[in-house]
Amino acid sequence: MNEEIGKEGSAKVEENEPAKESKEGAREAAKESGAGNEAREESRKDGDPCAETKDRLLRLAAEFENYKKRVMKEAVSARELAKADLARSLLPIIDEFYFAVLASGESQDKNLSKGVEMLYSNFIDAMKKEGLERVKADGRYDPYLHEIMMTKESERKPGTILEVVKEGYTFNGILLRPAAIVVAAERAAPQEDAKGPEKKEG
Repeated sequence: MNEEIGKEGSAKVEENEPAKESKEGAREAAKESGAGNEAREESRKDGDPCAETKDRLLRLAAEFENYKKRVMKEAVSARELAKADLARSLLPIIDEFYFAVLASGESQDKNLSKGVEMLYSNFIDAMKKEGLERVKADGRYDPYLHEIMMTKESERKPGTILEVVKEGYTFNGILLRPAAIVVAAERAAPQEDAKGPEKKEG
């Protein structure tokens, strides 16, 4: 009977040994995992080449995106300036075309007058679609948009635009030519006779 009890006890010990081994293995695995994480953290702190390379690539990608945006913006600006230069070179033709419209209006040939007006209107409409606009020349003088050609004494407030001598134009916000204008000036005060009133001899 003692032999049977001994056998049962040894069997229980053998059964418990794998459980202990599995627990110890789990502890060792956890320790190794923790040690691996600590090693990775230390490598990052010490300057992991992979992390540094990744950061460098991200910075380069961001810089390249900014470079592309800047180049695109500069290209658009260059195109707008080139178009503005072309529009500026056409201003004398626009002026002459306008004078032709005025002259044709005095002609007896109405068909000619209508034809010239239609051509001028179509030409101006096409330029407007590209961005050409007349400078507004009503109200007060604006030094950024107007050029004073002369002043006239007037009852209106000084600086008020009285007349447009030559039209001004902008192209997509770029000033091509300021409007040449005549502005109101303050009336000069009447001057009294320097000799003063004559004395009557009594």
